[in-house]
Amino acid sequence: MLFCALTTIAQVVNVTNASQPHVVIETSLGTMVAKLDEKRAPKTVANFLELVDVGFYDGLIFHRVIAGFVIQTGGYDVEMHRRESSREIPNESFNGLKNLKGALSMARLADPDSASSQFFINLNANTHLDALPGKPGYTVFGHLVTGTDVAEAIEFAETGIRQGMAGVPLEPIVIHSVRRRPEEPRPGTTSSQRFLRDF
Repeated sequence: MLFCALTTIAQVVNVTNASQPHVVIETSLGTMVAKLDEKRAPKTVANFLELVDVGFYDGLIFHRVIAGFVIQTGGYDVEMHRRESSREIPNESFNGLKNLKGALSMARLADPDSASSQFFINLNANTHLDALPGKPGYTVFGHLVTGTDVAEAIEFAETGIRQGMAGVPLEPIVIHSVRRRPEEPRPGTTSSQRFLRDF
């Protein structure tokens, strides 16, 4: 009986894990896979997946790379032209998720509700980006499940200043595509929307 109960619990856990959306991020330096937490960051994940489904991130670069901190993307192409998205999404940083190494978080301006398309991958435990009582942080909405070696390769790319922005890799690191993992469902999509700049 105990074995059957444990088996049932394990099956429930596996089903729960399997139901979380995953995205495959194909870059010029390799592939990363991220699991998204749509239960604790539903509006952020919904917005992100809408952008994924219309190919918004394809051809963009990692434009902000700071070793030991973050690698950021979602706003500029190889020519440093801005790609815009019109939707701003509510801050969901009080969801209990932390800016730990490998966590995906939304970039934003000073306004907590100004996140749109730009996101970053934490390279360290950036606890100063987490929400505090009465003070919104940066919304974590997923984490890498594979490809930490790719994130590290991006982290140590040689960078410089382009168009007044520091931390831009001298050799562009391009996102070839971001797609739902093949078994993920794909609902109806909307048009891509305006992005907001770095946090």
